Formats: sequence, structure tokens, C-alpha cells
Amino acid sequence: MKLLDFDVQHKPAKAYTSMAIVLLALLIFPMVAQHYGNSWVRILDMALLYIMLALGLNIVVGFAGLLDLGYIAFYAVGAYMTGMLASPQFATLLESLINNYPALGNALVAVLGEDIRQNGIHLSVWLIVPFSAALAAFFGALLGAPTLKLRGDYLAIVTLGFGEIIRIFMNNLNEPINFTNGPQGINLIDPIKVFGVNLAGERGVVQMGPLSMPSVNAYYYLFLFLCVAIVFITARLQHSRLGRAWVAIREDEIAAKAMGINTRNVKLLAFSMGASFGGVAGAMFAAFQGFVSPESFSLMESIAVLAMVVLGGIGHIPGVIMGGVLLAALPEVLRHVVEPAQNAIFGHVLIEAEVLRQLLYGLAMVVIMLKRPAGLWPAPKHEDRPDAETNDKNATGVMPA
Repeated sequence: MKLLDFDVQHKPAKAYTSMAIVLLALLIFPMVAQHYGNSWVRILDMALLYIMLALGLNIVVGFAGLLDLGYIAFYAVGAYMTGMLASPQFATLLESLINNYPALGNALVAVLGEDIRQNGIHLSVWLIVPFSAALAAFFGALLGAPTLKLRGDYLAIVTLGFGEIIRIFMNNLNEPINFTNGPQGINLIDPIKVFGVNLAGERGVVQMGPLSMPSVNAYYYLFLFLCVAIVFITARLQHSRLGRAWVAIREDEIAAKAMGINTRNVKLLAFSMGASFGGVAGAMFAAFQGFVSPESFSLMESIAVLAMVVLGGIGHIPGVIMGGVLLAALPEVLRHVVEPAQNAIFGHVLIEAEVLRQLLYGLAMVVIMLKRPAGLWPAPKHEDRPDAETNDKNATGVMPA
């Protein structure tokens, strides 16, 4: 990664040049990719959503050193909050409330209006996003509160259980009051509008004055803007007093407490802030897909997001972004490549794309972790990270036992 350097403190000129090059490439990409079909831009749309998740998890795992295997739960909270407040689902919820608790249901109708009984609530996504972030942050604190004394494997097991509890709740909260519509999920979620422009467009095309573009391109630019904002926030957090407190806890919690750091509050802030980004990503995902269901928030999704952080470089923002792009986009790229490649080489398909895709995906992760245990793009030496070989040019980024 010598061609690109994002060290603003020590090499500002090269860092800003690198940022400008990367941003220019990202802005141009959809214009080039649309000539080869919308699927490639859609792959990058999903990759950007995963980058938002990975950056949020990086606060918990990378900065504070708290292993979280249930992070996808906050993604689910944001998505279902959007599904509830930007679709006809609230009308279904209201009907079950009236059937079971008539006084409460009729009171809601009296306050919110008769129209809500038929059409539900259709708030703007931009009003829902702060609520999603706040609710996810609350659940993050709820998860963090009973785990303050846990570390390592014990913390991983508790967070894993929390993620599964949320998924099971989403799958079963359809009786007696239908909050989530159970395994069927919530559909007909309103698309995102920016300054009155519907990003879903008409027949997949968004018209903005004289300009027009595919809907997936419009969503791409929106998600890219949100990713840049989250990168800016996390970078500021990393170099703030709070960020240094997280690093101190990660390196030695007892020493951090002895130096006067309130480890309880700092840990809760890590869980809450990381979770809030997951809530924002969930809201964007729901509006982008127009549908949410419990299958989108399985344990494998949590593991995939954690793998992005570890594979890219724990605690290093550019590395986490690289890990997010690779692990989100690589399986989809392989889906388009493996069968044509087999036809070109052997004349027919030997192994189905889905099987070979998963095989290559897993093999790549194993090889990279064996050869680059610090990640593909580890943090430089001047950044605080677990590396005892600070004077060794061949440092691996892993503390010795």
C-alpha cells in the first residue's frame, strides 16, 4: 500500500492526494460500470453498506478491543425500524393492537389519524435514520451493560447470544401483536428521497432535471456520501481523547483504570457508538431493498462483518474499508466469473458457481490470515495497535504470547 498513504498527521500532502485519487475513482466507477450492466454497481452498493457496518464494528473491536459476534443485531434494529415507520406495516400492527388492546389501539388512531388504520405510517427515511441510530445505540448500551467485566471468549459468546436473540425476536414478534410480520418480513418499504427526488426512479431510472441515471447509481452516490461521513467521524473519534481511552483499554484495562479512565462508561460508549452506525446502515438497507426479513440478519452476517475488520486490518480505517470491499464484492464477482472461466478452460462447467465461489472465498481468507495475520493493510507503527515489534521492519502486528 505504498502507492496510497492516508497518514494526514505525518504525510499530509501524500494523504490528501491519495484521498483525491480514490474519491475521483469512486465517483467515476458507476459511469464506467453501467455500460456492463447495473449488477456491478449494485454489488458496490451492497459493499458500501457493509463498509458502514465494518466501520461501526471497528470502533468496538478495533479501537476498544471488545470482541462482538452479535453486531448484525443493530443492523436488524435499524432495518426493522425503517420497515415499521416507512411502510404499511404499522396498519397491521395497529389492527392487532385494536383486536387485543382496544383502548390503546383506538387512542393511537385518535392521535395519529384515521388514515393510519389503512395506510400505516410513511415517515421520510431521513427522519427515521436518527431514530434508528438512537435505538441501535440504546441496544448497544443494553448489550454492553451486563458484559462490562467480560473479555475474550466469554464476551464473544454473550454477544453471539444477543445477536441470535434479536433475530429470533424478529422472527416471532408477529403474535399476539404483529410488530415484525414474522418470517414473512416487511415489504413495500418506501424508497429514499433526496430533495424530493425518488432514488427508486421510474422503471429504475432517476431523473434530476436534465440529468438521468440508473437507480442503482443514485443509491451508490448516496451510500458513498454516508461512508465518507462515517469515515470522517470515526477518524476524529480515533484521534480524540475518547479514542485514546479506547486504545488504553484495549492494551491493558487494569492499567487504564489505574490511570483514572472510567472503563465502564468508555466501554458503553464504544458499544453505543458502534451500534449507531449499524442502525444507520440498517435503515439504508431497508429503504434500498424495499423489504426486510429475519434471514438477512443471521450469525453468518455478523461473522462476515467481523472478518472484514480482521482481514483488512484491525483498528486501521483504510484497511477496514479494503476488507469491506473485498469480502462484500468478491463473492459476487466470483459468481459472475467462475462458470465462464470453467467454460473457457475446460469447455464445460465442472463445479457449480455457488459451490466454487464459497470454496475460493474461504480458501482466500485462510491463506491471507496465514500469510498476513495483521491484515492486508495493517495500521502503521505510529498508530497504537497490538504490536510488540515496533522496531522490527518485519513486524507482523500480532502480540507474542
